[in-house]
Amino acid sequence: MPETHPSALPMHTYDPELADLVFAYMRDRLQLDPVPLDHPGVKDKLDRTLDGLLGAEGNNPADVMALYADHLAPAVISCDSPRFLSFIPAAPTKAALLFDMVVSCASLQGISWLEAAGAVAAENQVLRLLADFAGLPETAGGCFVSGGSAGNLSALVVARDTGSRRRLAEGYAPTGPWRIAVSDQAHSSIGNTLRIMGVDALVVPTADHRFTGDALRAALAADPDPRSVVGVVATAGTTNAGIVDDLAGVGEVAREYDLWFHVDGAYGGAGLFAPSVRAKYDGIELADSFVVDPHKWLFAPFDCAALIYRQPQLARGVHTQDASYLDVLHTDAPEEWNPTDYAYHLTRRARGLPLWFSLAVHGTDAYRDAIEAALTLARETAQLIRETPHLELIRDPELSAVIFRRKGWTAQDYNTWSQRLLAGQIGFVTPTGWEGETVARFAFLHPGTTMDMVREMLATMA
Repeated sequence: MPETHPSALPMHTYDPELADLVFAYMRDRLQLDPVPLDHPGVKDKLDRTLDGLLGAEGNNPADVMALYADHLAPAVISCDSPRFLSFIPAAPTKAALLFDMVVSCASLQGISWLEAAGAVAAENQVLRLLADFAGLPETAGGCFVSGGSAGNLSALVVARDTGSRRRLAEGYAPTGPWRIAVSDQAHSSIGNTLRIMGVDALVVPTADHRFTGDALRAALAADPDPRSVVGVVATAGTTNAGIVDDLAGVGEVAREYDLWFHVDGAYGGAGLFAPSVRAKYDGIELADSFVVDPHKWLFAPFDCAALIYRQPQLARGVHTQDASYLDVLHTDAPEEWNPTDYAYHLTRRARGLPLWFSLAVHGTDAYRDAIEAALTLARETAQLIRETPHLELIRDPELSAVIFRRKGWTAQDYNTWSQRLLAGQIGFVTPTGWEGETVARFAFLHPGTTMDMVREMLATMA
């Protein structure tokens, strides 16, 4: 037999010095308290730093690690900093981060039951927990995907195919594309998903930015071809303001009109763990599918989104890929569960395992308390804004996003303020838009964010 080429061996041989180098960096990064914000990168500077690094010959690992630590890492704004209050931050637990290293170092994949039964069983335990919090039946199940966009796309493909088959079986065929009802506040990924799918949107206007069952019913009643609508999307926590739609009302109308009911809870779905807001989610138990991103408010590392179906066999009928080399995966054994059958992916890492490990280590009560901490911080911040004469609260926070204005400021004032906060490492707070106006927004998530930090940021608006 031919021998392995000797030059190929070192890359796959354990190097204790290299391991010590990387583990030392990881230990230092895990112990940062607090995590610094750091700064945006400057392209010319980064280009000079990286120039000539990749070539036929390798480099000293210590030099490469130093380059990363000294030049690349500081040019990445740390979304796990307690001072990161823009977009939707992240705050992975140390347990989840550590186990993510286990997943990586073991090259754990999560494609099929045949190849990864242990990983799939653990991921399914978490999916069952999330389904229970949502009140979905014992038959519910799904898989972990990369993010809310991937989850929404995978779920709505099932909505389109399932709904269209039902309509066609009833003898109805549309004169144009199939449609899915969405509110004018739906996340941008929903519109992108519909374009990818070749599905049109029935856009339903909202009153006070909240999608209601009454609005959906009125839109369908006024539509000349309501049977071409096969699904509806509601949001459990809008990204901008944390608004939870009328899930019960929308879900009821969905059943009346035989529509697939999808709930996008990418950010806000974690509020299911919090007793103080649980009632806002009444009606989510009616969902045919829903998405929640643990890499947001459930303290998992990137990238991790849970996609759950009420009747997963419908998703399996849409997403299962057929190929001769995959035949071995498709058996009739009821206990076998192939995550690749429930989304558009095939190859996937076992991205749900870090969440599973952290939940097993800490318990759901710790998650409840951490989520409630962000909710409390949002309420206290709203009250402080009310009491500050030059600030104005735009709306009471429903979840952990707070939007407000500084009286008299222009869009440029907000941008200058944001840049000044980051330059001083006080906070990363980017402005947002609200009804055509540039305003300020805090997104609370990290349990380490304090009211003292908030006061420090607000004081710079005086």
